Amino acid sequence: MSQPWWKNAIGYQVYPRSFKDSNGDGIGDIQGIIEKLPYLKKLGIDFIWLNPIYKSPNVDNGYDISDYEGIQPEFGTMADFEELLKQAHVNGIKIILDLVVNHTSDQHPWFIESKKSKDNPYRDYYMWADAMPDKMPNNWTSFSGNSTWTYDPTTQQAYFHVFAPQQPDLNWRNPKMREEIYEMIRWWLELGIDGFRMDAISHIQKEPWDYDPKDDPWSAFMNVKGIDDYMAEMRDIFNQYNIMTVGEASGVTSKQAPNWTDPNKKGYVNMIFELEHNVRKGNPGEERIDVLGMKKVLSRWQKDQENSGWNALYYENHDNPRINTILGNETVKSATAIAMSYFFLKGTPFIYQGQELGMTNYPFTSIDQVDDDESRWRYNQLLEKGEKPQQALNEITHWTRDHSRTPMQWDSDAKAGFTTGTPWMEVNPNTSTVNVATEESDNHSVLKFYREMIAIRKAEPTFIEGSYDLILPDDKNVFAYTRTNKDKQFVIITNLSDTAQTINLPDELVTENWQLRLSNTSITKLTSELELAPFDGVMFERSI
Repeated sequence: MSQPWWKNAIGYQVYPRSFKDSNGDGIGDIQGIIEKLPYLKKLGIDFIWLNPIYKSPNVDNGYDISDYEGIQPEFGTMADFEELLKQAHVNGIKIILDLVVNHTSDQHPWFIESKKSKDNPYRDYYMWADAMPDKMPNNWTSFSGNSTWTYDPTTQQAYFHVFAPQQPDLNWRNPKMREEIYEMIRWWLELGIDGFRMDAISHIQKEPWDYDPKDDPWSAFMNVKGIDDYMAEMRDIFNQYNIMTVGEASGVTSKQAPNWTDPNKKGYVNMIFELEHNVRKGNPGEERIDVLGMKKVLSRWQKDQENSGWNALYYENHDNPRINTILGNETVKSATAIAMSYFFLKGTPFIYQGQELGMTNYPFTSIDQVDDDESRWRYNQLLEKGEKPQQALNEITHWTRDHSRTPMQWDSDAKAGFTTGTPWMEVNPNTSTVNVATEESDNHSVLKFYREMIAIRKAEPTFIEGSYDLILPDDKNVFAYTRTNKDKQFVIITNLSDTAQTINLPDELVTENWQLRLSNTSITKLTSELELAPFDGVMFERSI
C-alpha cells in the first residue's frame, strides 16, 4: 500500500533571520535560503518548515502577524518567496509555512478596527469583555505569567491574549472571522505551498470566562471542548490538497493524539508536535535533559500512535536550547549518539538548522547579548528578588531559546559565512571548528553522520511500517529500542551519558545474524553484555 509522501520524508526547520543573509544587512533572508538549497538537497531532506516570514512588528520574532499575505521586507518580497518555492520544487524540496491563527499582531488591520468602538464590524474578530482598570473579567494567567487581559480605556473593556498583549487572540466563535482565515489558507495553498506547521493551534478555543483553572493555570485554553469543530473545518480544506500538516498541540495527550492524527478517525492534521518529552532535571542554571523521563515519554507516544496516527520527531527547534549542550557534552560523539536516539523512531524526523553540525549553546556573558524578551523579563525579575547579576544571567541564559537563534555556521570566519555585515545576533565563537565547510571535508563529522542516517532511514520501509519496542526501560542513561517489520529488524542502542555503561541485553535479542549498519564507535558485534563508552551509538540489523 502506498504511503503518503510525508511518512518517508525528512524535515528541516529554517529560522529565516538566522539562516543566511544575502544582502549584508545582518539579517537572514529568502534569497539566502535560495542560495543554500543545494546544501539542503545534498543533506537529503525533503521539506523545509519555514518560520514566519509574514509582515510583523517583530514583538515575538514574526509570530505577531500584521499581514498574513505580505512578506516582511527584511526577508524580501513576495517575488522572492515565489522564486524560493519554484527553486525548492526544482530541487525536490517542499515548503511548509507556519500558520499562526490563534492570534494576530495588535498592528493587524482587523485589530486596529476592532479597538475603535464596541459596534465596529471587526470588534467580534477578537475577544472583548467588560472590565475596569483594576478589575479584569477573570484571573486567568497568560503564558508569560501575567494577566490574559489588557484594558482599553477608549471602550472600557479588556481584550484577551494568551501570549503578549501585542498578540490579541482571535475569536474563533465568530464564523465570519473563521471564513477570512480559511480564505487566507486557501490563498497560500493555491500559491503552491506544500503544507503548514500550525502554531499554538490547540489554544484557539477558550472556556467560558467564569471557568476556574484551579491546578493548571492554562487549562482554560488548552485543547478545550469545541475545538474539534474548528479543526474539522480546516481539515476539510487541507484534504483538498496533497499537503502535510503538523500541529503544535500542547494539552493534547498521547492517548488523545490519534483523534488528531489518524485519518481513519477523521483526524485533523497529519502529525502533532508534543512538548512532553523535554523532561528537565537539575537546579535552575544547571538543568539537563533527563534521559529516563525523555525516553519514557517518547515511548508512550510511540505506542499510543503505533497503529493509529503518526508522530513528529524532534529534539531541537526555535524555542529550545541546543541538544548537544543540554543532553550532550558538545562533542561530535554526543551529537551523533543523540541524533541516532530519535531519528529511527516511528514518525517524521525534523532537523533544526545547525543541529546537523552539532551546534551548541552560546556562551552568554552579558544580558545585552540576549534578544528574547521573556528571558530579559525573567532576568529583571531575578534581580528584583535579590539575585546577583551573574547568577541571574547564568540562570536565564542556560535554557533560553536564544541559543537556537544564533547565526547558522557556514564557515570558520568570525561572521560564520552568515553575513558580510554585522549579524543581528552574535555568532557562536566555536564556528572556527563547528561549521559546514570544515565538516564537509571531515568524513567523521556530525554532518556526514546525518547524511548517512537520512540515507538509511529513507531506504528502509521498516522505519515507516515497523513496530517499536523499548529495551532496558528503566536504564537512566541508555536509550535502546527495536524497530521490527515482517522481514527485518533493527536494534538501536545509544548511551546518552558521559560515563561508560555496561548493559545486558535480553537473551532473545542476541543471535548470530546481526549485521552492523550504523555506528559512531568501535563496537562491531551485538553481544548479551555490551560495554558502551560515553555517547556510544550503534545500530544493527537482521533478516527475520
